[in-house]
Amino acid sequence: MTLPLAELHLHLEGSLEPEMLFALAQRNKVAIPFASVEDVRAAYRFSNLQDFLDIYYQGANVLLAEEDFHDLTAAYMDRAAADGVTHVEVFFDPQTHTDRGVSFDTVIKGVLGGLETGKARHGISSGLILCLLRHLDEDAGLKTLKQAEPWFDRLLGIGLDSSEVGHPPSKFARAFALAGEAGLKRVAHAGEEGPPEYVWEALDILKVDRIDHGNRALEDPRLVDRLREEQMTLTVCPLSNLSLCVVKSLDNHPLQRMLKLGLRATINSDDPAYFGGYVGANIAALALTGDEKKTLARNSFLGSFLPEAEKQKRLAALDA
Repeated sequence: MTLPLAELHLHLEGSLEPEMLFALAQRNKVAIPFASVEDVRAAYRFSNLQDFLDIYYQGANVLLAEEDFHDLTAAYMDRAAADGVTHVEVFFDPQTHTDRGVSFDTVIKGVLGGLETGKARHGISSGLILCLLRHLDEDAGLKTLKQAEPWFDRLLGIGLDSSEVGHPPSKFARAFALAGEAGLKRVAHAGEEGPPEYVWEALDILKVDRIDHGNRALEDPRLVDRLREEQMTLTVCPLSNLSLCVVKSLDNHPLQRMLKLGLRATINSDDPAYFGGYVGANIAALALTGDEKKTLARNSFLGSFLPEAEKQKRLAALDA
């Protein structure tokens, strides 16, 4: 039996399957350096974060119309439902598209429409998190926040992704302060390839409500103590870590150690089209006990931004 759970770390652009990339390239008459779906799939192999990001941004070029963003999002919701996911809080990268001349409104209308389609088909509730690209400067991020202002009531939060090393969270202090003042939840990628100091910065400077990844926090015992005491949620992505060589194998993946340390770790799929599987595949890839699986499912709802009463409802359904 599949346990109900929430997925809290999913990049919609990273759910662009080779078949859809190829189909959208043909639909939109976008030239791509691939002759077939098999060629695309072969390109979805890399050895580090930057190699992945290069193909990730190249693939995004086929996303042009509102319909494209809708179809991408709805396809993800179909796959999430198959894995027992009942709530999602997903990321999108508007700068990846606005820098290509696609309007912010086109992107967000399509994504929101796809989330509504997923709710209608599968009953999955959702929240949308706007991520800023950390390899760009903060002024570019502030410009994106300005574009997003008319949509703040439809956004759940702000996030920070892309190349971590050399781009500390403190680089985006103003943007996150503005987002917080606007009532948006705050999350940030930290401690994936970057050092534990980046996790500290995300907590103390960006005032995040959740840490995305956080693997390298385990290198700092004092940080582990703080994360445990504050019950700060970590959105962990095993297959992503393996694909990007953040871990050498899944046999010694830190997720189970996190649980033993009392950290509120969750399991997620990150960029599943590129990393070999959706959340169900991530769960299956680790030798998890039944109790660990239930703890991860509970943590996913506890770490979500659902209203407290709704969290309790989901936890009760899980217990049942």
